[in-house]
Amino acid sequence: MSRIQRLPDHLVNQIAAGEVVERPASALKEMLENSLDAGATRIAVDLAQGGIKLIRVSDNGSGIAAEDLPLALDRHATSKIASLDDLECVVTLGFRGEGLASIASVSRLTLTSRPVGSEHGYQIVAIDGTLHPVEPAPHAQGTTVEVVDLYFNTPARRKFLKSEATEYAHCATTFERIALAHPQVEFILRHNGKVVWRLPAQALADRVAALLGRDFADNALAVETSAGTLVLTGFAGHPTASRGNRDTQYFYVNGRFVRDKTAQHALRQAYRDVLHHERHPAYALFLTMDPAQVDVNVHPTKIEVRFRESQAIHQFLFHSVHKTLAGTQAGQEAAHLASEETAPSPGPQRECLPGGAPSRADSPSSAGRYQQQAMPLEVTRGAIGLYESLFGGLRDEERSTAGTLAEAPAPYAVPALPETAVLKASLLPAAPDGLPPLGFALAQLHGVYILSQCVDGLIIVDMHAAHERIVYERLKTALETDQIPMQPLLLPVSFAADRFEVATADEQGEAMKRLGIDLALLSPTQLAVRGVPVWLKDGDAVELARAVLKDVREYGLTRVLTERRNELLATMACHGAVRANRQLTLPEMNALLRDMEATERSGQCNHGRPTWSRLSLRDLDNLFMRGR
Repeated sequence: MSRIQRLPDHLVNQIAAGEVVERPASALKEMLENSLDAGATRIAVDLAQGGIKLIRVSDNGSGIAAEDLPLALDRHATSKIASLDDLECVVTLGFRGEGLASIASVSRLTLTSRPVGSEHGYQIVAIDGTLHPVEPAPHAQGTTVEVVDLYFNTPARRKFLKSEATEYAHCATTFERIALAHPQVEFILRHNGKVVWRLPAQALADRVAALLGRDFADNALAVETSAGTLVLTGFAGHPTASRGNRDTQYFYVNGRFVRDKTAQHALRQAYRDVLHHERHPAYALFLTMDPAQVDVNVHPTKIEVRFRESQAIHQFLFHSVHKTLAGTQAGQEAAHLASEETAPSPGPQRECLPGGAPSRADSPSSAGRYQQQAMPLEVTRGAIGLYESLFGGLRDEERSTAGTLAEAPAPYAVPALPETAVLKASLLPAAPDGLPPLGFALAQLHGVYILSQCVDGLIIVDMHAAHERIVYERLKTALETDQIPMQPLLLPVSFAADRFEVATADEQGEAMKRLGIDLALLSPTQLAVRGVPVWLKDGDAVELARAVLKDVREYGLTRVLTERRNELLATMACHGAVRANRQLTLPEMNALLRDMEATERSGQCNHGRPTWSRLSLRDLDNLFMRGR
């Protein structure tokens, strides 16, 4: 074995380049971060052959003095860190002082800069890590870094680079990640001489729409919360707009794109109640915090961070996004969609279809048809009783509203629905013509879907999915406050149980009453269900009891009520929700619609499936080519 020897600086830089400059996109990231740290408001990027042949980044930042140009290409030389205290409170994107030195050791690099207040620009060239003398060069205020033939002197690394298209895709992704976090900066990206992106300085919402697409922007919920020094802003994608992969997940800490397990887990948990199976949420979220509370010097590529109080960060992210998603009520979404639709105004001319039938321009508006066909609507005490039997009673504010409505005609006019329940309608924002956001039920389709006429079109509701979400949210609220109210059964339901179910019921029977389930031991092989949660009394009591016993036996009651609480309640809600092929009356359908409007997250069921969809009159007209 040879003796230990000190490696030459050039070889050290090449070794470091293997960590810092994995591919052209890594070099581009270092160069863009330097431009942003220099205070640039305009950055132009030129690439050739996916960045393998050329990477050029030009900015209008503060620039570098002529005497500092050699130091900019020296290993661990930087203007951003001077002491250990600075390292513990990093406020810049780049700070390690090894990026440009590593890039220069494996390429032909030209650094040209003109600092603020200087009359002349200067340039330094580095080829294979060898620095040439500093020379005068024409340049506007700012800096240009040009990297040519990356890895030309290390063929072993060059052969591991992918095709031009693949390397360009990585560069474009890096460019978009950085541009997304700095909407106040103008960015230009050119590849092989063709302009790919031209992003002016703009608002965050406009930058998100430009980079992530209008579909994401139209289906995103604005997030803006704070707690102490923690501030979270950005956009969380609507649950129904989830993706099959994680490509549309952008999370930033103090302007730096990171992949952090704590953040990923917190955001995944926030979407747990509304995400379908293996789908992934889409989001662009920006966390601002005290730099002293986060360590960004964990990895050479700075893609990972470490939080001092990871549990606090987890809770803040979870509750911020969870609260935002709680506002996805079906009524609010329907009203929002209706307000975006511009209904065609009736004109004096008469437009006819080929068959001679008049178009909608001749006919009364949606509201007009309601008024012509309507009869006075009264909420009867019988309807209130029906509502209570269906959904387990009213809260105090609902009961007072229902009592007021029972004494006076309701403000809604519905054709041929004399007993429609509108108990919660007055608690919600009404549509412009006085209709509730989800309208009034017309019929039931194949025992599965409810068809409802709204302000401007047709609402289609999956009744099982909608009722499942309503029951689930009520179970969660009840369990958080104390315990789930129980409905004793007039005739207990007995069933054959195995030894594990009997043992679990014997050990945890009293504690399970907190879940609203009362079990009695009849014999070593039989159990009886004597009570079920009040909102699940119409479900299958035996299947419900078996499902709860299985979870309690497998995980223990304590864990079920903490870690797996939502999973258990979702299972209970699924057993208690109205089943397909159950025929509902019009009052029952309307009661379900009103509850959807008043329930959090009612746009999705417990498994993330949408609970309703809308066809506007414009959509229906297009189906039948009216007005063409």
